[in-house]
Amino acid sequence: MPGVSIVGSGNVGANIAFFIAEKGTEHVTLYDIKEGLSTGKALDMMEGAPVRRYRSKLAGSDSLESIGNSDVIVLAAGAVRKPGMKREDLLAENLPLVRELAPRIARLAPTSVVILASEPVDPLTTEFARLSKLPREQVLGLGGVIDSTRLRYLIARELDVAADNVQALVVGRHSDRMIPLPGYSSVGGVPLRHLLSSAKIASLLEETREAGSEIVRLAQRSSAYYAPAAAARDVIEAVTLDLRRIFSISIVLDGEYGIHGAALSLPAVIGRQGAVKVMTPSLGAEEERLLKASAEDVKRLLAGSLA
Repeated sequence: MPGVSIVGSGNVGANIAFFIAEKGTEHVTLYDIKEGLSTGKALDMMEGAPVRRYRSKLAGSDSLESIGNSDVIVLAAGAVRKPGMKREDLLAENLPLVRELAPRIARLAPTSVVILASEPVDPLTTEFARLSKLPREQVLGLGGVIDSTRLRYLIARELDVAADNVQALVVGRHSDRMIPLPGYSSVGGVPLRHLLSSAKIASLLEETREAGSEIVRLAQRSSAYYAPAAAARDVIEAVTLDLRRIFSISIVLDGEYGIHGAALSLPAVIGRQGAVKVMTPSLGAEEERLLKASAEDVKRLLAGSLA
């Protein structure tokens, strides 16, 4: 069944499928290594179709071969954060999975756009691109798109306006070293600096940096999955419908800001071929320094895991 394949049927993967079904724009195949899990969840969702009037078809599979010929493949498998963990603490558990799946996915679906939702997303996106040997525009990570979405919500909450009136941009690494760019944030076209004090903006930026950790702390047993799944669905739709929407997406940099060989989030035009164009917003000296330091972080994390 062509359309979208989701590798991993846990909270993130299953909710991506659910949001796609609610929108009704693509057919979905769920795959999970745990026998019966994806089939059961797909059946559960499809039994809601008469009520929710899904136009999408959802199916589960216990075979990775089922992902062949997909337009988009989402990698949402692997361990998730527990209280007290940082995203990079998951690298030891999730990197072997990426190393196993990258060449297999590239063989089964060489023209698919692959979106990584597993953490830590930037090192995993970097390694997936290296091992799959797919063109960089076909390997994308959910990083800045989630961070930007969270910042949009926080600005909307502070100003008591509809979130779809808010534009915000966060670049760099999906970690506490993310780089929010308030100069590229606006509400109804009005620059954020005209609406909020510098102190309040700084507070919202810090809340954005801590948002993922706060969800883990509050929920205790799980990391965020509704917002990442919703963000993933938007990116998927931009690919399958060739919408040319702009998202802050993790992609292996190839000379942007003098950086090579590390995936970090920058705004990119997303269409049928993936990242059609990567944009380079104007950064201050400190912001550019932080971006380059984040690239070195990604390389260091991967170098330390080679053994």
